[in-house]
Order: sequence, then C-alpha cells, then structure tokens
Amino acid sequence: MFFLSFLSFSDLFACLAASFVMSGRVKSRQGGSSAVLEQATLSINERILKECHTLYTDSDKGLVRIAEEVGLNLLAPRKKITVILIGNHSAGKSSFINWYIEEHVQRTGVAIETQGFTFVTSGRKRESLTGNATLHLYPHFKPLQEIPGVVDYLNTEISTSKQKKFSLVTFVDTPGLVDGDMKYPFDVNESIEWLGELADLIFVFFDPIGQALCKRTLNLVEQLNIRHPERLRFYLSKADEAGTESDRQRVMMQIVQELCKRPGLNKTGFDMPTIYIPNPNKLVRCVNQIEDVCKDIEKTINQTIQNTLNTLEKDCEKIAQIVDKQIEDDNNAKSYNLRASGKGIMFMLLGLIIPLMLIINFMVSNASRELLVSLLGENGADMLRFYLVTISSDFVTEAQDFICFSSCYY
Repeated sequence: MFFLSFLSFSDLFACLAASFVMSGRVKSRQGGSSAVLEQATLSINERILKECHTLYTDSDKGLVRIAEEVGLNLLAPRKKITVILIGNHSAGKSSFINWYIEEHVQRTGVAIETQGFTFVTSGRKRESLTGNATLHLYPHFKPLQEIPGVVDYLNTEISTSKQKKFSLVTFVDTPGLVDGDMKYPFDVNESIEWLGELADLIFVFFDPIGQALCKRTLNLVEQLNIRHPERLRFYLSKADEAGTESDRQRVMMQIVQELCKRPGLNKTGFDMPTIYIPNPNKLVRCVNQIEDVCKDIEKTINQTIQNTLNTLEKDCEKIAQIVDKQIEDDNNAKSYNLRASGKGIMFMLLGLIIPLMLIINFMVSNASRELLVSLLGENGADMLRFYLVTISSDFVTEAQDFICFSSCYY
C-alpha cells in the first residue's frame, strides 16, 4: 500500500469502498431519510475511518471475527483521535474545548472547575454520561477503572457540534494541577500517564498568571516526555492576559528556563506558541497562534487515517499468512492420512490373504487327486499342489524358526 501516499483521500475511500463491496461486506441499507442524510453529511475522512472500523467490527465477516477463528487477536481502529489537555488549574483547557466546538459544554472560571476527567465527543444528540457509562462508551479505557477512585470522576459530554474537525476528535479535559496540600480523590498522575499511552496528542497549557511553573505539571510532563515526546505540544495559553509584550517575553523565558532544567525536556527545536480565545470586543496586539493548534489536530487526523490504512493492510496480510499456513498444514495432514490409509488397507489385505491361503492349502491337502484333476485338469492340479507345497514348507520353516527363537529367548 505504498501507493496510498500518492492518492487523495477521496481516491483512497473509493478504492476502500470498492474492495468492501467486492468482498461482500457491504450490507444493503434500507434506512430512512435520516440515514441517508447522515451519510451525506459525513466528510471523506469520517467515511474512511468509519468504513475501516466496519471492516474490523462487522459481526459476520469482520476482520476481528475472522482473526479469532484463526487464533489471532486484532483490535479495531478507533474512529476518532484522542487529544488530552493538561495543565494547572485555570490554564484555559476547558475554554479551549468550548471555543473549538463553539458550544459551552465545559465550565470555566478561575477556580478549579474540572475535578475529574471529562471526555468531550460528538454525537447525534446532546447528552451527559458519568462513571461506568463513560467506560461503556469507550471500552478501550476500561483498564482505567483499576486505579482506585477514578471511575466516580469520569464524565462524558456528547455534543452535536460539527465545527472544525470535532467529529473526528475526542477531547479529554483533565483536572487542574496544583502544588501544595491539594488532595485528589484518586492518583491523578498515574491516571494522566495511563491516558497518555492511548492519546494521539497531549496538549500542555502554561498560563502566565503565576501557575505556569507548577511543579506537579512539570513533573508529569517530564514523565510523559520520556515515553511519548512526539505527542507533546506546549502552549502559552491566555497570552492576552500576560500584560505587555515584554511581560509575555519574561513569562516565556521563565517557563523555558524551568523546562530546560529537566534533562528530558532540554532539547533543540523547542516551540511554545502563544494562544488565547479570540474576543472581537477586546483589542489585543499579541499574536494569536490558536489556528496552528487546529492545523496540528487536522494533521494528526490525516496521519491517523494513513496509519489506519497501513494497519488494515498489515492485519490482512497477517490473516492471509495464517490462513495459507493452515491450508498448507491441512494439505500435509491429508497427504499423511492418505498414505496411512493406503498402508492400513495393504496390511489388512495381507492379513486376509495369508489365512485364506492357509485355508485353501488345508482344503487342497485333504482333497483327493481325482477331485482336483476333475476340477482343474492334470496340469492345473499339479501346478496347484506345487505352489501350495512351497507355501506350506515356507510357513513350516518360519514356524520352526519362531519356536526355536522363543525357546532360546526364554
């Protein structure tokens, strides 16, 4: 599938849909106008990821079920990328999510508003879920329940927003991180580190209002950087509240100096764009690079689609290799069984012929010559007696040898 990089996503989807139809995996859909409308409103990227997901999860001929039948475990690809936002409290994480989806789903304020983990995703209707319902919606996050106390602080906000690329993104808003005697009802560091293993992007927000150098945040970022440095993105949030340009420069220098003290974060090419929520009623001279965040998300979505298609190809090759190996083993087993059956039939015939010849020999030996001559003629009777005498003598010789061997052995 190396040619995929030279094709547009529309061409990729056309090829994928064609192969899906040829393999018989596309089922006839007799839905109403709502299903047709939903299909028409899906973007090309959404349709590609959705069809790839269906290829894996189809109950009759899905790759997951086929793989199970041949003894291989496969995981269905996710239909959305996961973006985790971490930072100290009041760093603008919830405000960014509200701005991105253009809907107020997360509470914002100076106080600690987000005390648990909130999954913000798109859906057909506005809905809020808590606890185990969140894990049911995201089964790949179920191991998170092994961390004591975290299940009670899981929430999901389902929005109908179609803004930007939100239909392909799941945001994870994390608790605000603070130093000192602040106690969390669960191990927040372990939880965020575990989520970082499944995330496609990890946004770290540093705000310029006194909490940018939070040690808990820096320690957590350092741990995440050890495992997945390519997923981390650093932003100076609320840059419009940092005062003058010189104030912003001093804040960024302090943050960079603190980060450079950490061995894993001291690297070349360090970038920290300044972002803030646009407000048309507020005149700000600071450069706002928040659109670069959107471009980064879109770039990750495109890369995820390519990775999903590559994974689809590799999984199909794995299944094909296992099937070919099993067919080869089955053919070898058939050949072996056929040879074994032939040998069995041959030995069975020998086992029947020898007693039969002995019986015939016994009957001929006891029959009179006149009877044999009358039945077979002179030549036939002499020939029969000649061969039967030879067989009888050989049998007697073998029997004597066996008796001698047995007597010597015992």
